[in-house]
Amino acid sequence: MEIDWDWIARNAGSLREHALVHLRLALLPVLFGLLISLPVGVLCRRWRWLYPPALTIANVFYAIPSLALFMIFIQYTGLTASTVMIPLTLYSLSVLVPNVVDGLASVSEPVRQAATAMGFGPLRRLLRVELPIAVPIVIAGTRVAAVSSISLVAVGQLIGQGGLGYDIIRGYQLSFPTQIIAATVLIVALALITDAVLVAVQRLLTPWARARGRAT
Repeated sequence: MEIDWDWIARNAGSLREHALVHLRLALLPVLFGLLISLPVGVLCRRWRWLYPPALTIANVFYAIPSLALFMIFIQYTGLTASTVMIPLTLYSLSVLVPNVVDGLASVSEPVRQAATAMGFGPLRRLLRVELPIAVPIVIAGTRVAAVSSISLVAVGQLIGQGGLGYDIIRGYQLSFPTQIIAATVLIVALALITDAVLVAVQRLLTPWARARGRAT
């Protein structure tokens, strides 16, 4: 299979534009999912009985095929980016909610007691002690959700909102493998770059882990 490098050079601007749209459609749902999962995870740790039903609801959403969710939301949001981003936000919850709960559960009781003894109230202890310790596990879930979202966005092209999914479908319609390969490689590259950025964010948010690594 030969790749038409001239076509790629001529359409570099279009591919770049589609990649940026793809990234926006993929990462905004992960951000929204994280904003939802953090308070839900905190509540699930506060009231343990809440965790099983919350996880069940998140998993039910994840079990619904993406195209079916698109068809449901298209009646309310039309052929817009929201029709793609809302289902992707719901999908991210099945990964992010358990990771937030597990991250908070990783904080040992002696650490909580020490923070309380130092005069930390519940909110301050959560923000200054528990969430920072939970960061590695939360980021691990965010990495999975982000890569999954970047992959799923291409399906949105079936309703005209797919970023690089346009090039995959267009290449298939024209029997032009170069366009399909170029879009696929860019999607993989976006996933790898996003994953690397999240690893860097984790390192910035956990300086004590770097210090421990240097000491070791």
